[in-house]
Amino acid sequence: MRPMEEEARSDIVFFDLETTVPTRPGQKHAILEFGAIRVCPWKLVELESYSTLVRPSDLSLIPSLSVRSNGITRDAVSSAPSFGEIADQVYGILHGRIWAGHNILRFDCVRIREAFAEIGRPPPEPKGTIDSLALLTQKFGRRAGNMKMASLASYFELGQQSHRSLDDVRMNLEVVKHCATVLFLESSLPDLLTPNRLVSPNVNTSILGQVLGDASSSSSSSTASSSFFANRRMEENHPVYSLMTATTEDVVDPAAPTRKANPDVFNMNALGHEMQAEPDHPDTALEVENLMCQAPISDAQQPPTPEGSIGSAGYLEPEEVSISSISASLVPFFRGTRRIRLLHHGAVFQLCCRGLRVKYGVSKSKYPDYAGRPRFTFVVDVHPTVCQILDACNGIAHKLSVESGSSSMWKPIVIRKNEFSGCPNVRLQIPTINGDSPRYETEIYKKEISGAVEKLVFSQCSADELNSLISPGTFVDAYFSLDPYDYQQNAGIRVMAKKLFVHST
Repeated sequence: MRPMEEEARSDIVFFDLETTVPTRPGQKHAILEFGAIRVCPWKLVELESYSTLVRPSDLSLIPSLSVRSNGITRDAVSSAPSFGEIADQVYGILHGRIWAGHNILRFDCVRIREAFAEIGRPPPEPKGTIDSLALLTQKFGRRAGNMKMASLASYFELGQQSHRSLDDVRMNLEVVKHCATVLFLESSLPDLLTPNRLVSPNVNTSILGQVLGDASSSSSSSTASSSFFANRRMEENHPVYSLMTATTEDVVDPAAPTRKANPDVFNMNALGHEMQAEPDHPDTALEVENLMCQAPISDAQQPPTPEGSIGSAGYLEPEEVSISSISASLVPFFRGTRRIRLLHHGAVFQLCCRGLRVKYGVSKSKYPDYAGRPRFTFVVDVHPTVCQILDACNGIAHKLSVESGSSSMWKPIVIRKNEFSGCPNVRLQIPTINGDSPRYETEIYKKEISGAVEKLVFSQCSADELNSLISPGTFVDAYFSLDPYDYQQNAGIRVMAKKLFVHST
């Protein structure tokens, strides 16, 4: 490809599809409208646009009497070209360029591939992708509500979403510009422009309950400025290129360099990988963590454990816990911020629970920790006594979180789907440590029926390796800490396994 053609293919194409809604099992979406704008990546100005209605092969998919909310009727598309007739134009617009849109990875990209497959042609391939739904959920949070385009447009007072392709892609671009500006301002003055202070006055009270109250993740002015403007000729540092993935098939590389403990809000390369679709957990309703961990507390920050503390090396058995003695306090954390710590009789609260039955095996979390290290989780059933203790910890920590000014969305530590689903559950996390090679921070032992214990050594960090040991129905003895977190509009308590004794079957 000649230099001029390569430069042209560096443009960004925001696009959107309007489709039919399947009404029976096995029925596919039919494209009714395609709209796209080509945007200069350096100035974010519109270079050209294209939109057309599309006639589906089966007009009966569109109700003849009712008008769709976006105004597309059977009469409107009956004289429109079929997808096969516009395929050359769509291919020319999309192929080899950067694709951008709201929820395109899970919807629009899939529909484009299906449409080209139906006419027996290879689909266009992107140079990279920017999915603003995943990107803004991670970086902007839920301060605008449910992160649908209509909610974001209302938050920034951009008008109502029309649900017509060309109008929606232009609105999408404006939303991205507004979000980027707010994030840039917050990173420049993190002590003054916290998300709590920037909540739009027209946001309703239900949305206010989801707004982040912690500005600790914002970078300093110099960090954001240098990341945003330095090396403009380098694609990896471009303020727009840094948002995209290399291809839609990229996955997280465990061997990739770790991220800084306080990531630049404009350095979104790693997030691009997180936007890719991943296999869901067997029960996605139990996914109680969906953002990165906060940095762990250093040993220097830990309060001294009083002499004579009960339990196994500082870990309390459930019967040793006095709920009235559980408390929470705010301790120094990062750049002048504070975080919550749970205590029992003034000592760091750590718990030992024996005979926990594994309900769901080990899976790799979609989001690594603050340093880019992988995290693994599994779900266990918990006894009523343990539930009572954890519920008490949850209530105490949540109360202090609200009193300290946070309005982040709080996730309960105990997972209860409904009263008929059996035992309540808790998700245990197995963190990892980076060194010459990644290893589990959790000490894992095999416990034989005879009582003999063997410490296990692993050759790698992988969910498959752990699942061969910690599978559904297995029983474990878990020694864990309770670590409250508040990050990116999400707060709660993570259960971090320090030691695991896996019973032989």
